[in-house]
Amino acid sequence: MARASVKVFTGKRKRAVARAIVRPGSGNIRINGYPVELWGHEIARMRVIQTLLLAGDVARKYDIEVKVSGGGFMGQAEAVSIAIARALINVSRSKRLKSIYENFDRHLIAGDPRRTEPKKPLGPGPRRRKQTSYR
Repeated sequence: MARASVKVFTGKRKRAVARAIVRPGSGNIRINGYPVELWGHEIARMRVIQTLLLAGDVARKYDIEVKVSGGGFMGQAEAVSIAIARALINVSRSKRLKSIYENFDRHLIAGDPRRTEPKKPLGPGPRRRKQTSYR
């Protein structure tokens, strides 16, 4: 009995972490148990579908199951997009697909290193300070 190859890929954006499990299949994409067409806000859904449309026929060869947690809905959508893009590139080993993703949005492969700046003392946030009056 031959085992189907299963691979796990991750994507991170801000506080959101997505793990994509890829299996050979018929192109079913599920995010946290929901089909991609029913998951999340419409804008977030479009971000994920956009990644799949760029892949074209490559995305229809694999079943992808994504678990995502943490962060807000848009950070989760971008983490899912990164995980799916990395998964499709590595599983298909397509240089053409990698160049498509790099030309469209480099962060789909490389990630985005920006994080929130920590809060500092003497103020409500990382940059803003309390006002002072000398008169």
